[in-house]
Amino acid sequence: MSGGATYDLLIRGGRIIDGTGGPWFLGDVAVVGDRIAAVGLLPGARARDTIDATGLVVAPGFIDMLGHSEYRLLQFGGAESKITQGITTEITGEVTSVVPVNENTLRELPSDFRPLVDWTDLEGYFRTLERSGTAINVGTFVTAGSVRRYVMGDENRAPTAAELEQMKRLVADAMEQGAMGLSTGMIYAPASFASTEELVELTREAARYGGGYASHIRSEGDRLVEAIREAIEIGERAGTWVQIHHLKASGQRNWGKMREAVATIEAARARGLDVTADQYPYAASGTSLSAILPGWAHEGGREALVSRLRDPATRQRLRRELQGEGGTDWRIGASAGGPSGVMIASVETDSLKRYQGMRLSEVAAERRQEVADALFDLLIGDEARTAAIYFSMTEEDIEHAMRQPWVSVGVDGGVRPADPERADRPHPRAFGTFPRILGRYVREREVLSLEEAIRRFTSLAAARVGLDDRGVLKAGLFADITIFDPATVTDRATFEDPVQTSIGVHHVLVNGVPVLRDGEPTGARPGRGLRR
Repeated sequence: MSGGATYDLLIRGGRIIDGTGGPWFLGDVAVVGDRIAAVGLLPGARARDTIDATGLVVAPGFIDMLGHSEYRLLQFGGAESKITQGITTEITGEVTSVVPVNENTLRELPSDFRPLVDWTDLEGYFRTLERSGTAINVGTFVTAGSVRRYVMGDENRAPTAAELEQMKRLVADAMEQGAMGLSTGMIYAPASFASTEELVELTREAARYGGGYASHIRSEGDRLVEAIREAIEIGERAGTWVQIHHLKASGQRNWGKMREAVATIEAARARGLDVTADQYPYAASGTSLSAILPGWAHEGGREALVSRLRDPATRQRLRRELQGEGGTDWRIGASAGGPSGVMIASVETDSLKRYQGMRLSEVAAERRQEVADALFDLLIGDEARTAAIYFSMTEEDIEHAMRQPWVSVGVDGGVRPADPERADRPHPRAFGTFPRILGRYVREREVLSLEEAIRRFTSLAAARVGLDDRGVLKAGLFADITIFDPATVTDRATFEDPVQTSIGVHHVLVNGVPVLRDGEPTGARPGRGLRR
């Protein structure tokens, strides 16, 4: 259609940044059904609905390369924390994945997630997701942790030959139904128990279907470079691409190591290996409080961990390991400079919620305990569900990673409602990641041009996971579109008050349907399960 054609929706007069990295141009975008029908100057066009984009940027919908919304979307399908950032697609599946499913995998899920699981395979999950309704699209990796847990529980040992074959078959099953590849969370049990050789074998299965290897690598601190080399080795031996999740250099003594990390990846790329990464724009990480504990403490799963923490002899062993020589607690939150650099983000147990927002050192002082005992008892009381924030990175490293043309963006957080009464206390990245880059690193610091930032958010991410029909504003592709004000877009979420939506994103379309209009959620849920 062209000229005086009638469209379903017409976006008029915007500053179009099409996602390719090319310069912006003034124009219109026309939508018919779930697809883009035309991009350019369409002076005679008519439409059933029109959005005036004068003074605004019109871009492809943003793709979150690392989310954790696979279960949360079944509770909060409106995805308010994400659509207000301009996100239209999330790629999930890092530590755990929605498949495979058995008693071993269900047991380790939070109690409020378990009743949601009515599927046995990836196709079943996508049916459940679309029946429930989601405002954003979702694609997923299958994780080595979930595959291992399905077959072996949380045992810390090598698989038998038969167990490895079963694990490979589970990876193949997920790939046949559209998984993006194999992913690993290498600091979390049971994936942390897997050898490089085991991961190569599983990744080869993903590679047979065009899938890659994505990883939260084994170390992001003292052994950062070695961990990157392991991920590269796995991809090279399996014959596939590699995505390093939330690239960072953690711990003050590792600040500046990002340059060596980047050089390691560049050297692999120079050899013809397809290695890329993603990041979030914050100098603090967020994960479980129990991640402080050594790997052996996690063997057997969460219940076994809590049981160990109740045992006096085990507590003493942990105390010795965590305190180090001299008993100074230096290993507790070492990457964050000690216990004062660890913030309690959220707890599940009502009687312990008063500790949310406090530093671990403050919790210990209030409880009149040594830091180690306060840590153990908080984990016991909250059944090891506590989330924490670790202030462990530096701005220089963040910006150095951001300047690399192969670095996309991942929130590393699941969807939340915009209502503080209904949301927990997440890392502020859950609400602010993409607008923070646009406001702080594009407009204020000029680390990236606007066109380059949009390319990272869109076509770079889409190409990485094989979404050939998304990520660019082009006729025939799906109408995932984000419209924002480049002069005002920014984040508002803070570590102290994280449940705050970003500002400056005016309109968001998912599969041609507005899910955000004039900055307000419409309630529409046109999102779909995406298959590689």
